[in-house]
Amino acid sequence: MQDAIKKIFSESIKVKEKTLSDNLEAIVQAVKVITDSLKKNNKIIIFGNGGSAADSQHIAAEFIGRFQKERKALAAIALTTDTSILTALGNDYNFDIVFARQIEGLGQKGDVAIGLSTSGNSANVIKAVEKAKAMGIKTISLTGCKGGKLAPLTDIKLIVPSDITARIQESHICMFHAICELVEKNFA
Repeated sequence: MQDAIKKIFSESIKVKEKTLSDNLEAIVQAVKVITDSLKKNNKIIIFGNGGSAADSQHIAAEFIGRFQKERKALAAIALTTDTSILTALGNDYNFDIVFARQIEGLGQKGDVAIGLSTSGNSANVIKAVEKAKAMGIKTISLTGCKGGKLAPLTDIKLIVPSDITARIQESHICMFHAICELVEKNFA
């Protein structure tokens, strides 16, 4: 069992090291775009499915609350938290539009939309990014594998070079934490 645990940690470290080397400049760009948006009193809109839904909520909470420093609340919302909206849209339309419709209602030019999809192929995340782009909203994707259909659609692409969901999600959180820490320094 100890060898299995060591292997898991070793894989995670290797994926994170490769993620860093592949995405360093894109992470810097993400920090700048998010900081600029927040300084203009716009908001960050984050969305994804399953574990990515949980990550969306986690990061929205870091922006609204605090990450490491005391500072004003930074405007962020996870589109995954309102079960009434999600179930109404899923029932009345279909699940593919649950995020796009929220972007349409809540988003405005100057905001930043961040879509998470470990495969890069989640239809509802892709449709939300397409809606955001049509509205003049900057877009960032966090994906895995080779980025899927989602990454080429976004202004900033953060692609984890792995096809293992757990390693992708671990790297997404690492990138998000780096982004939160650096954005927060601009407001603390």
